[in-house]
Amino acid sequence: MDPKKLHPDIERLIDLALREDIGAGDITTELFVPKQKTSRAYMVTHEKATIVGAQIVKRVFQKLDPKINVCCAFKDGDIIPANKRIVEINGKTRTILIGERVALNFISHLSAIATNTTAFLKKARPYQAQIVDTRKTTPGFRVAEKYAIRCAKGVNHRMNLNDMILIKDNHHLISHLSIVDMMKKAKQRTKKPIGVEVETFQDFQEAWEANPDLILLDNMSPSQIKRIIDFTKKDRRKRVPMLEVSGGVNLDNIRSFAKTGIERISIGALTHTKKSVNISMEIVI
Repeated sequence: MDPKKLHPDIERLIDLALREDIGAGDITTELFVPKQKTSRAYMVTHEKATIVGAQIVKRVFQKLDPKINVCCAFKDGDIIPANKRIVEINGKTRTILIGERVALNFISHLSAIATNTTAFLKKARPYQAQIVDTRKTTPGFRVAEKYAIRCAKGVNHRMNLNDMILIKDNHHLISHLSIVDMMKKAKQRTKKPIGVEVETFQDFQEAWEANPDLILLDNMSPSQIKRIIDFTKKDRRKRVPMLEVSGGVNLDNIRSFAKTGIERISIGALTHTKKSVNISMEIVI
């Protein structure tokens, strides 16, 4: 991302965060810090982490003062050891203090998601399953959080409900249609990708014959998934659905899913279960 061309959703998010934190003004800084005083500051990570947010941090400070200089000693997605300086800021002391918390909140939050993704990828090695996110994101933060996933070499699922047709159990229940009939109806209405969620081997077989783009194996055990993988190896069609595990995956069991040979594993915990990375800012007078 170019700091001058951030996604509009991220630009709005930064504006909102600054308004939220500053309010009518930083009365403490205005009272005790001379207007023309300049300083140097460093952001330091106190733990090993996959760091994401370079351009967002720059943009936070640039919105407050276009003349401030922000230099990041990392590229988004770099794994940085503990106790390393990752950002240097030079400029008006007031600007540094006013932008500090918002910038730290962004980089700590996005780095936590990226670090979490890195941990899942590491646990899944040496198997080649893609680690995929979900729509279980912080409201308003989806674009930024999915960017953090990509920086950590994860894969994005749908950005929103309009990206693809994804037939889940509730759609199946309410429509009273078979998977085959739902697929036919979907193909008549759109050329967008079509996915089907299944919970049993019988439903999987029906979905497999309907040949969607994606089949989600929901809350299945590794042994059930292995049975399905073995079944698919017998199919000689040139184009077959992509398979994705969905539900119940965590750091303790991901390897058992990955070793089945599944192509993709989607994990809500990438975004909804995380601990902010411990990053602080130090000012040099």
